[in-house]
Amino acid sequence: MAAVVVEGIDGVRALPIGEELGRSELYEVTQQAVDRFAEATGDHQWIHVDPVRAKDGPFGGTIAHGYLTLSLIPRLLPEIVEFTGFGMVVNYGCEKVRFPSPVPVGSKVRASAVLDAVTDVPGGVQLAIRMTITVDGAAKPACVATILVRHLV
Repeated sequence: MAAVVVEGIDGVRALPIGEELGRSELYEVTQQAVDRFAEATGDHQWIHVDPVRAKDGPFGGTIAHGYLTLSLIPRLLPEIVEFTGFGMVVNYGCEKVRFPSPVPVGSKVRASAVLDAVTDVPGGVQLAIRMTITVDGAAKPACVATILVRHLV
């Protein structure tokens, strides 16, 4: 269940700009998830899918694809905030995406969300949400992305 429930456009406009909305629970990144992502994308680089070779690589084991880490946002954001009172939600894109540090397979990640802006669009509002995904115990974030999400009535 989400930590924050937001009802409709008025609820979105009442959210604090520039403040953390909350954090998700920890989510374990498994080798199975990495392998499935490799199958879906065709990205079979050894650093992701070959645990034997990766053991001697720069990270001491396999790591998640950066885009796999980014793709966890739709899974983790609903644990932070739930938007109700909209007929449709559309992922509009990303303003900026960075992968400052790796996500070792077997590690646990969590997301935090900060609402950066709310903009009126035809039929609803567009939210710019800065998502930060961190590896439990790591000094630097694994992914920082500003996502654009349109909530339409």
